[in-house]
Amino acid sequence: MTAFWIMAALLTALAGLCALSGARRGADADETVSAAAELAELDRLKARGLLDEAGWTAARAEAGRRILVSDRETAPVRAGTKDRFWVLAGLGTTAAAALGLYAVVGAPGLPDQAYERRVDQWTTELETLEAPQLAAVAARVVRDRPNNHQALTMLGAARFEAGDPIGAASAFRRAVALQPDDAQSWSRLGESLTRANGGVVGGDAEAAFAQSLRRDPGQLGARYFLGEAALARNEAAMVRAMWGPLIAALDPADPRRADLQRRMPGETE
Repeated sequence: MTAFWIMAALLTALAGLCALSGARRGADADETVSAAAELAELDRLKARGLLDEAGWTAARAEAGRRILVSDRETAPVRAGTKDRFWVLAGLGTTAAAALGLYAVVGAPGLPDQAYERRVDQWTTELETLEAPQLAAVAARVVRDRPNNHQALTMLGAARFEAGDPIGAASAFRRAVALQPDDAQSWSRLGESLTRANGGVVGGDAEAAFAQSLRRDPGQLGARYFLGEAALARNEAAMVRAMWGPLIAALDPADPRRADLQRRMPGETE
């Protein structure tokens, strides 16, 4: 909080300095525009024979035209010698009003709430938390109990929902290291790696899905992604082997079933 007030004071002083500098330049700039010197110069040139009658007449006419145009233009705004003090008073009043408003509606005596303290509060409000907050709570549990398989799977799921597929993959890797027969965590690991790879089923993700399906043939998510990988390689037989049971498991009214049936290659392909 102290650093905030120091920075606020410095920025206020800098703004005041810029405003005062501008006001001073406006007050000191007192240039006057006069056509007398230009007309006198034209007369001297004519007297010395450097301008004939026609040239002198044309030059004076052009000078007169410029004078008329300049007279119609709006005169520049110039600050008075005391305006800088009014500017300073305005800045001071604005700063005082801002401080007063903060004292009324703010909480100047409230200390900074540390991150760990916010996590303490979130642990009592699990039903209302967003995915990033759930991930923070799960991360604390994992930190305290690094070999807790359930906490690791919760952490992976929360990070995945929070848009952190790399962090989710890290949590699921640790989970399957603790329980290699956890087919669902293998599938979630592959899904996290796929999302981190922009939706493309890479080699590591495909291996994770294969591990999941080896332990539980009913892992439909793993079947879907393995079918996608096989489809990208034009392996029609593998696509049918992966998606056939998946299509059979989906409800006939499920639009995903129709999409898979449309995309699945035929027997002759």
